[in-house]
Amino acid sequence: MDIVQELKDRGIIKHIINDNVLQEKMKHGFISLYCGFDPTSDSLHLGHLALLVCLKYFQLAGHKVVIVIGGATSVIGDPSFRSQKRKLQDLEKIKFYIKKLKLQISKFLSSNLNNNIIILNNFSWFKKINLIKFLKFIGKHFSVKNMINKYFIKFRLNNDFGITFTEFSYTLLQGYDFLHLNKYYNVILQIGGSDQWNNIIAGINLIKDIYHKLVTGFTLPLILKSDGTKYSKTGCGVIWLDPKKTSPYKFYQFLININDIYIYKYLKLFTLISLKTILFLERRNIKINNVPLAKYILAKYATLMVHGSSGFASARRITNSLFKQNNKIDLLTIKDFKQLSQDGIPSIKISNEQINLQQVLVLANLAKSYKEARIIIKSNSVKVNNIKNNIPNYVFIEQDKLYNSYTLICRGRKNFCLLIWNK
Repeated sequence: MDIVQELKDRGIIKHIINDNVLQEKMKHGFISLYCGFDPTSDSLHLGHLALLVCLKYFQLAGHKVVIVIGGATSVIGDPSFRSQKRKLQDLEKIKFYIKKLKLQISKFLSSNLNNNIIILNNFSWFKKINLIKFLKFIGKHFSVKNMINKYFIKFRLNNDFGITFTEFSYTLLQGYDFLHLNKYYNVILQIGGSDQWNNIIAGINLIKDIYHKLVTGFTLPLILKSDGTKYSKTGCGVIWLDPKKTSPYKFYQFLININDIYIYKYLKLFTLISLKTILFLERRNIKINNVPLAKYILAKYATLMVHGSSGFASARRITNSLFKQNNKIDLLTIKDFKQLSQDGIPSIKISNEQINLQQVLVLANLAKSYKEARIIIKSNSVKVNNIKNNIPNYVFIEQDKLYNSYTLICRGRKNFCLLIWNK
């Protein structure tokens, strides 16, 4: 398979430089490529998933994947396309984040394919660098005029926040990463999000200036949230790849509920499903319960890729129990309920053993008043553990407490609340 053409056809490659160099190298054997991740959090998120899938393509084809965790660069902070300066990270926290990211990435890219993955920390080479030599031999290859003409640098210089020299130097460090990896690991390709284009070019130019070699790089399109902003490790609505931060159920539900306009784009970016199959699904547009079949396929394969078979099985089991008629709630495991209490549905803690159903509806914001709660309950619109209950003053019994801890309340078809009983 022509990987580069495949990635272009799938819309995974947005910009590429020295395309002919890459094609020629890959004709004659396997290559080494790299992607960097700064440890500014203890988990990657949905915005990184396309990068990981892209690396998987190369890995499965036998190419060597080098992952660089930015133990040094994360101290500086990448200013690319950020309106404000990054908060400088605590060194102990960075060490913790590095450990977590290594585990997460190695799990995603784990294979028995000749151990074709290396994970490095760029602090291991930057700690040995002499500052004067770095400025003399590396700094001279970077034009300040060219650097300040970059859009995001201009933007920062023209707003109230400005840009610090610390952030301004980030491009030099990432450019040096590529230089180091080319020398010691024969890396000839760097990939990254489209916000990394200038940093990738910096490394390519540095290698050309110092080693007189042509290397290559490409970027992937940024994954944007519904409000048009890019996914990042800050702000609300982040879909994490760590199940302790975003449960497999919530991850699955996010994909099931995405806008239809993103379905086929995400199938190409987030799965290894063949392009032929995706185009077939797009042309046929088969629907199940008025939901495109492709959306179920996307949710399934992306969840399997990120959370494995057990995570996917749990997400499907919870989904079926909540949204399919006559599905038994007792099929849910205690781990499923823990997912729901983590981020799946609204939940409240209950300590009053004598609380009744009417009071619970008000407390759970499923009714505005006791009067409204009574009307709703009497209209057969409320379920307790998927069983209709029309008794407003119903007091919960021990059998209602699944695993001695949880009771699921539903108003209508989609308004849920999980009661968590204090023991």
